[in-house]
Amino acid sequence: MKKHLLSAADLTRDDAELVLRTAEELRSLADRPIKKLPALRGRTVVNLFFEDSTRTRISFEAAAKRLSADVINFSAKGSSLSKGESLKDTALTLEAMGADAIVIRHGASGAPHRLANTGWTRSSVINAGDGTHEHPTQALLDAFTMWRHLGGAGKNGGGLDGRRIALVGDVLHSRVARSNALLLRTLGAEVTLVAPPTLLPVGVEGWDVATSYDLDSVLPKADAVMMLRVQAERMNAAFFPTVREYSRRYGLDSRRMGLLQDHTIVMHPGPMVRGMEITADVADSKRSVIVEQVTNGVAVRMAVLYLLLGGSEPAGAADDRHDHHDSAPATDGASQ
Repeated sequence: MKKHLLSAADLTRDDAELVLRTAEELRSLADRPIKKLPALRGRTVVNLFFEDSTRTRISFEAAAKRLSADVINFSAKGSSLSKGESLKDTALTLEAMGADAIVIRHGASGAPHRLANTGWTRSSVINAGDGTHEHPTQALLDAFTMWRHLGGAGKNGGGLDGRRIALVGDVLHSRVARSNALLLRTLGAEVTLVAPPTLLPVGVEGWDVATSYDLDSVLPKADAVMMLRVQAERMNAAFFPTVREYSRRYGLDSRRMGLLQDHTIVMHPGPMVRGMEITADVADSKRSVIVEQVTNGVAVRMAVLYLLLGGSEPAGAADDRHDHHDSAPATDGASQ
């Protein structure tokens, strides 16, 4: 793997599958009474969040702590400095503190690339969401969840080849949709974006995906359906007539769930707007893997941190090597 993870496009198929296999090894930690490995002991991971995101920040924090790294949480929200200057000054400060990895979420698309490519820091930079641009670790955890349910886990190859994935809703403002479309195509899946015309981005024809305005025609063929959050906070115009009309045409309810194949899974990157993109009975149904996505997120982010900072071998090797540590008393963060 490269030194940074800035975009899902940075990952070759081999890279992506290495992350998935490593996450599979590390996921078993979640079932152990002591959830720690010493793989990154002595390393420092900084969570640098210019935008709020409780679940992503906590997920990265749990991942780093389970690998025994030291974690610094830096919340830059509310800073009145100009973005370029504040990002540079903050990067220089973190460099002086000896950060090994910087996990950055920023409202400006491209901010993680700027941090990684300007020479301000020698740390590995991981993009935890930049503007409406990308969110590569979310795409990895989504792909990992699909891979485990649709036949890839534990097998040689075969993963998501030919699987049909529907991404439904506010594609225009969704960095999750952009990263998922890139990564799922890399892994051999067929992706269909389903949205009203106003919520499909300009240039989507260059994404190598299918598009549809008709959810009911796509659902019967899908192996996984990802409902996207309607990002009202990024909308400054009327992209659809009313919430009720949006739900009627693009919401997943029990009637639409009846159109799905028996094996099809329902996903959502969170946080959900229940009753708008997805009804409560669907979100809480047996085919929903939304809670599992959160668990998988920690394992995938552990895998990314391990591979960027620790080594390129599957984590199982590290796991076996460090097994004798597992009985040691857990320290800070072990139960997260």
